[in-house]
Amino acid sequence: AAITCGQVVSKLTNCLSYLRSGGTVSTACCNGVTSLNKMANSTSDRQAACNCLKSAYKSISGIKLQYSQSLAGKCGVNLPYKISPDIDCSKVK
Repeated sequence: AAITCGQVVSKLTNCLSYLRSGGTVSTACCNGVTSLNKMANSTSDRQAACNCLKSAYKSISGIKLQYSQSLAGKCGVNLPYKISPDIDCSKVK
Protein backbone atom coordinates (compact mmCIF):
# COMPACT_ATOMS: atom_id res chain seq x y z
CA ALA A 1 0.00 0.00 0.00
CA ALA A 2 1.22 3.47 -0.81
CA ILE A 3 2.16 5.78 2.01
CA THR A 4 0.12 8.96 2.32
CA CYS A 5 1.40 12.27 3.63
CA GLY A 6 -1.28 12.13 6.30
CA GLN A 7 0.27 8.92 7.63
CA VAL A 8 3.77 10.38 7.52
CA VAL A 9 2.78 13.55 9.37
CA SER A 10 0.71 11.71 11.97
CA LYS A 11 3.63 9.38 12.74
CA LEU A 12 5.88 12.37 13.37
CA THR A 13 3.48 14.64 15.26
CA ASN A 14 5.04 13.59 18.57
CA CYS A 15 8.45 14.66 17.25
CA LEU A 16 7.63 18.32 16.66
CA SER A 17 9.00 19.63 19.93
CA TYR A 18 12.32 17.87 19.28
CA LEU A 19 12.40 19.03 15.66
CA ARG A 20 11.94 22.62 16.78
CA SER A 21 14.09 22.83 19.89
CA GLY A 22 16.07 19.62 20.35
CA GLY A 23 16.41 18.08 23.77
CA THR A 24 15.14 14.60 24.51
CA VAL A 25 13.38 12.56 21.86
CA SER A 26 10.20 11.07 23.33
CA THR A 27 9.37 7.37 23.17
CA ALA A 28 6.18 8.25 21.28
CA CYS A 29 8.23 10.11 18.69
CA CYS A 30 10.63 7.20 18.20
CA ASN A 31 7.74 4.75 17.96
CA GLY A 32 6.41 6.89 15.12
CA VAL A 33 9.79 7.06 13.39
CA THR A 34 10.25 3.28 13.68
CA SER A 35 6.74 2.60 12.45
CA LEU A 36 7.16 4.98 9.51
CA ASN A 37 10.44 3.31 8.58
CA LYS A 38 8.75 -0.11 8.58
CA MET A 39 5.88 1.19 6.43
CA ALA A 40 8.30 2.53 3.83
CA ASN A 41 9.54 -0.84 2.65
CA SER A 42 9.84 -0.24 -1.09
CA THR A 43 11.63 2.35 -3.20
CA SER A 44 8.35 4.01 -4.23
CA ASP A 45 7.16 4.16 -0.61
CA ARG A 46 10.48 5.61 0.54
CA GLN A 47 10.32 8.24 -2.21
CA ALA A 48 6.72 9.06 -1.27
CA ALA A 49 7.67 9.37 2.40
CA CYS A 50 10.65 11.51 1.43
CA ASN A 51 8.43 13.87 -0.58
CA CYS A 52 5.97 14.09 2.32
CA LEU A 53 8.75 14.84 4.79
CA LYS A 54 10.16 17.46 2.46
CA SER A 55 6.83 19.25 2.05
CA ALA A 56 6.05 18.96 5.77
CA TYR A 57 9.47 20.41 6.54
CA LYS A 58 8.62 23.45 4.45
CA SER A 59 5.06 23.87 5.74
CA ILE A 60 5.69 23.45 9.48
CA SER A 61 7.42 26.46 10.96
CA GLY A 62 10.39 26.33 13.26
CA ILE A 63 11.93 22.98 12.32
CA LYS A 64 15.71 23.11 12.57
CA LEU A 65 17.85 21.21 10.10
CA GLN A 66 20.25 19.74 12.64
CA TYR A 67 17.37 18.18 14.57
CA SER A 68 15.59 16.81 11.51
CA GLN A 69 18.82 15.18 10.36
CA SER A 70 19.64 13.63 13.73
CA LEU A 71 16.14 12.39 14.58
CA ALA A 72 16.31 8.94 12.98
CA GLY A 73 19.68 8.21 14.56
CA LYS A 74 18.43 9.26 17.99
CA CYS A 75 15.68 6.68 17.58
CA GLY A 76 18.11 4.00 16.40
CA VAL A 77 16.62 3.98 12.91
CA ASN A 78 18.99 3.90 9.96
CA LEU A 79 17.39 6.08 7.28
CA PRO A 80 19.01 5.83 3.85
CA TYR A 81 18.76 9.60 3.42
CA LYS A 82 18.93 12.82 5.41
CA ILE A 83 15.72 14.77 5.86
CA SER A 84 16.21 18.28 4.51
CA PRO A 85 14.19 20.85 2.55
CA ASP A 86 16.30 20.41 -0.57
CA ILE A 87 16.69 16.63 -0.73
CA ASP A 88 16.21 15.06 -4.16
CA CYS A 89 13.66 12.37 -3.34
CA SER A 90 14.01 10.77 -6.77
CA LYS A 91 17.49 9.63 -5.69
CA VAL A 92 16.14 7.80 -2.63
CA LYS A 93 16.31 4.04 -3.23
